[in-house]
Amino acid sequence: MAELAKNTADIATIPVEEKLTPPWKENWRLFYKNKLAVIGLGIVIFFIIIAAIAPWLAPYSYKAQVLTERMQAPSSKHWFGTDDFGRDIFSRVLYGARISLWVGFFSVLGSVVIGTLLGIVAGYYGRWADTIISRIFDIMLAFPSILLAIAVVSVLGPSLQNALIAIAVINIPNFGRLIRSKVLSVKQEEYIMSARAVGMKDTRILLRHILPNSVSPVIVQATLAIATAIIEAAALGFLGLGAQPPTPEWGKMLADSRNYITQAPWTLFFPGMAIMLTVLGFNLMGDGLRDILDPKMKQ
Repeated sequence: MAELAKNTADIATIPVEEKLTPPWKENWRLFYKNKLAVIGLGIVIFFIIIAAIAPWLAPYSYKAQVLTERMQAPSSKHWFGTDDFGRDIFSRVLYGARISLWVGFFSVLGSVVIGTLLGIVAGYYGRWADTIISRIFDIMLAFPSILLAIAVVSVLGPSLQNALIAIAVINIPNFGRLIRSKVLSVKQEEYIMSARAVGMKDTRILLRHILPNSVSPVIVQATLAIATAIIEAAALGFLGLGAQPPTPEWGKMLADSRNYITQAPWTLFFPGMAIMLTVLGFNLMGDGLRDILDPKMKQ
């Protein structure tokens, strides 16, 4: 009895702020302790801000051609130099941030929505639905992702929008299989079985119980997938299947500069550096989120 009273007294002395700390504050504290994740978040925010204010920050129009100033090295007038058409590379890199982030965010959003729906159906209902959906995922994953994206764009036609669709399609199986495995685990929990026993509808069980408890790995995967989507968009642009001239997409800028590597290396360096930093930022941030949201990593 004395020991019980002592434990009760110890609990009573815990500060209210410590006992009532919201989960998001605790997650942010853990995230902030990961310096690399914070650096990644800073890089991502930096590029988002650049993309948002590109029209006001760019000193020139991204498509303005001045042939008398073509292939100029970086200077006070053109910070990143000019390309083979005399266009300001700094302005084009700024506008390219808008395109790359737009493709990355919305292609992953489409993949998450469709993949999550298919994964939930396959994992929760099982049987023939699981068999059909899982075999579709297996077939899609049997192809190298970039080749599948090229095939989709070849069918739809080369454009930035079709490249976005292709990137979304090739990433659907990744999210579908991830959410399916999580649903298979969660639906065996006692509280899910209790909800079924009392007659709760499947829709309510999925929306109120299974989906909220399965979304953590999807958030981590989505963050990392944005980085992959940016690289895939750049690859399609490099092959001429993504953004079309004069759109300042980073991958297309690399493709246009490959013939001038020795003559004007700055035309290749700055778009490539922008891709590298953006992908690095999302990867570092995704690793930080994984450490927070994955219980195994947290332990």
